[in-house]
Amino acid sequence: MASHSERSIHEMLKDTPSMNESNSAIHTGTEGSRSYRPNSLPLRNNASAPTTPSPVTSPNGDMMKNGASKIDTIKNWSISTYKCTRQLMMEKLGKTTRTVDSELEAQIEQLRETQRKYLSVLRLTRAMSSHFHHVVQTQHALAEAFSDLAQKSPELQEEFLYNSETQRNLTKNGELLLSALNFFISSVNTLCNKTIEDTLITIKQYEIARIEYDAYRSDLESSKPEVTSPGSEDAQKSFTKHKEQYEKLRSDVAVKMQFLDENRIKVMHKQLVLLHNAISAYFSGNAQALEGALWNFNIKVKSPNSTKTSWLEK
Repeated sequence: MASHSERSIHEMLKDTPSMNESNSAIHTGTEGSRSYRPNSLPLRNNASAPTTPSPVTSPNGDMMKNGASKIDTIKNWSISTYKCTRQLMMEKLGKTTRTVDSELEAQIEQLRETQRKYLSVLRLTRAMSSHFHHVVQTQHALAEAFSDLAQKSPELQEEFLYNSETQRNLTKNGELLLSALNFFISSVNTLCNKTIEDTLITIKQYEIARIEYDAYRSDLESSKPEVTSPGSEDAQKSFTKHKEQYEKLRSDVAVKMQFLDENRIKVMHKQLVLLHNAISAYFSGNAQALEGALWNFNIKVKSPNSTKTSWLEK
């Protein structure tokens, strides 16, 4: 037992940590099991072990770039707006010159006057169609009333039937004329509010480009030509850019107006022939000629008493 105890003590002494390690060793009371703690407790502001910060990519950089880009855009827009407003004011006061294309501007003014006159014709034709629609409805109701009275009045049956048949024929021919009027209205409306309006939008862009071009031209002319600086170079670049844009839009307007004029003549020729033939045939009582006029233009007839929408009104 003594030798066994000595061996156990010697083994325990062998397992005992050295003096340097004993300060940090805590024994659990069982042989061969121990845990270690660091020599010193970590402090909150421990400056003894500086660490090198790793580069971190933040989305704030992209946001700053986008913000700077938007600021530049707003800045450029503000400068351009100021110059264009000043140019307009100076033109109205007669204190500056403006670029004038007499031939093109005369054509533009003529186009606007043509649109105004066509819109007036469109308004009057719509009023005529609306009034005539009520006339046809009244004729249809009158035909039904005469037919009903013919059944209930044997002594006047023949007279009521004559009048009922007359009103039915008038209703039928009136429906044909209404179809012709609606076709005319639809075509002129497309010409005025879509075809011509599309060209006028390009004209508005051209007029804005002209003002911008004159504004930058005046700005460049007012600067001293003998002074060479980054600002004067930027002014020259801006002037060149707006000049190219102005010339491009001027060419686009000229081409569009040429095609528009050719298209306008074709459309109005067709519609005026239709309107003349239909109205003449209706009021002369020539039902066959009225049907032929609509057949030549592939126009479908819609009864004013039907609820289904015509393809002309879609």
